[in-house]
Amino acid sequence: MEYLIGVDIGTQGTKAVLINPEGKVLAHSYQGYDVETPKSSWAQQWPEPWEDATFSTIKAVVEKSNVDPEDIKGVAVSSLYGGSGIPVNAEMKPLAPCLIWMDRRAEKEVEWVKENINLDALFEITGNSVNSYFGFAKILWMKNNLTKIWNDIKYFLPPAPYIVYKLTGEVAVDYSSAGNIGGVYNIKERTWSKEMTEKLGIPLEVFPERLVECTEVVGGITEAASEKTGLKAGTPVICGGVDAPVATLGAGAFSEGNHVAMLGTSMCWGFVTETPNLSPHLVSMPHVIDSSEKIYTFGGAATAGAIMRWFRDIIGSEEIEAEEKLGINAYTLLDLIAKDVPAGSEGLLVLPYFMGERSPIWDSDARGIIVGLSLVHEKKHLYKAFMEGVAYSLRHNMEMVAGTEAKLDKEIIIVGGGSKSLIWPQIYADVTGRPIRIIKNDVEAPLGDALLAGLATGVIENPNVLTDWLEFEDTIQPNLENTQIYDKYFEEYKSIYLNVKENVTRLTKVEN
Repeated sequence: MEYLIGVDIGTQGTKAVLINPEGKVLAHSYQGYDVETPKSSWAQQWPEPWEDATFSTIKAVVEKSNVDPEDIKGVAVSSLYGGSGIPVNAEMKPLAPCLIWMDRRAEKEVEWVKENINLDALFEITGNSVNSYFGFAKILWMKNNLTKIWNDIKYFLPPAPYIVYKLTGEVAVDYSSAGNIGGVYNIKERTWSKEMTEKLGIPLEVFPERLVECTEVVGGITEAASEKTGLKAGTPVICGGVDAPVATLGAGAFSEGNHVAMLGTSMCWGFVTETPNLSPHLVSMPHVIDSSEKIYTFGGAATAGAIMRWFRDIIGSEEIEAEEKLGINAYTLLDLIAKDVPAGSEGLLVLPYFMGERSPIWDSDARGIIVGLSLVHEKKHLYKAFMEGVAYSLRHNMEMVAGTEAKLDKEIIIVGGGSKSLIWPQIYADVTGRPIRIIKNDVEAPLGDALLAGLATGVIENPNVLTDWLEFEDTIQPNLENTQIYDKYFEEYKSIYLNVKENVTRLTKVEN
């Protein structure tokens, strides 16, 4: 028997699964860690927790499965969007933390780009615009603020390529991770852009020359990595790319118009297309399958699951206490109290911009806003309004596709922790007016990684076999009466942001 391992390095933890060629998960493991937030708009991570979690979770699934390491034919690794990537020196030692997707410190650099770079040309070459979300802006921040280490930087390595290096000793970047850096990658030619790196003042040499498909073996497990993972030395390793397209793949999205919303710390809603340069309001990168032809385009909320976690931790103390006593998940308890709250939460609207916002508004100064509070409102109204706010964000991103060449399937597949909520999937259906599909026993990106490992090693010949691995819950149909209510709230949702944008921007200056 032949086996495969998929590993996804997330923002708050790393997951690994071991499967057989029929897609059956024989073992899984998870290890969590934290994000450093030294300032209100900063978010960074050192790579050591990722490395430790990768080694530990791989070793755990090998041991739990009782599989002979000789029979494990490949392991693929995907990761969070690592923004700047990890700056390493010639000895491959990290010189500074990775400024991850959530980090918003590069605002001055964004303004510089807007003043000095032709944004139409930037979009034409890269398929993306400029914002402090993008890695190239964060790299410019490092150039301007970390002058003591700048000249010692050999490479900027995204998280998955960095961990693949730690497993194999090979330096390579997959097309998916390269494209997501933004302004330094040519999305049509599938290579680093000499023109844009020169204009931006970023040395082309800091981006590794070797670019690889996510279905290509980068190298084999080293002896040192073998001891830490339990894998046989020489086991093939694949760089699986950015977690969002891998999770989309793991949900069975292969064709034009297939779209999936991944509900984790953030919300990434994306679709598969062969059309580059769709919209500067969205983010585009090569897809993890057929990278030379297919593109993964997405939009997303910077804080989706993160604001629900904030709500639980700050407002849901009673539910946390009950979880400890009764063993019932605090989120489930909050779902139960909010399940009968009517659509619109009796006049409440939440703008879920707790760490600025990515698409489609691209506003680092945006902040979370609760509108409509009155003395009749209780915790249950607030909780549902938070969920509705993220659903409005999904609908707002989907609007950006209107008028483009992309044609979306009617149904939305949702994956991730948010899909397990008792009430959130129905809210998504009602707000968008679209049927929602949920995968039973959803393992998200690690399953997509395992598929990539199988394709790269020849254990699996056709990616479409994954559709045979998936079993869906009953489709959730939208309540059209609720959709009509949400249509009105959604227009107010967009209007409120425009009306308070200047006030919030001024507040952030006071905050700083």
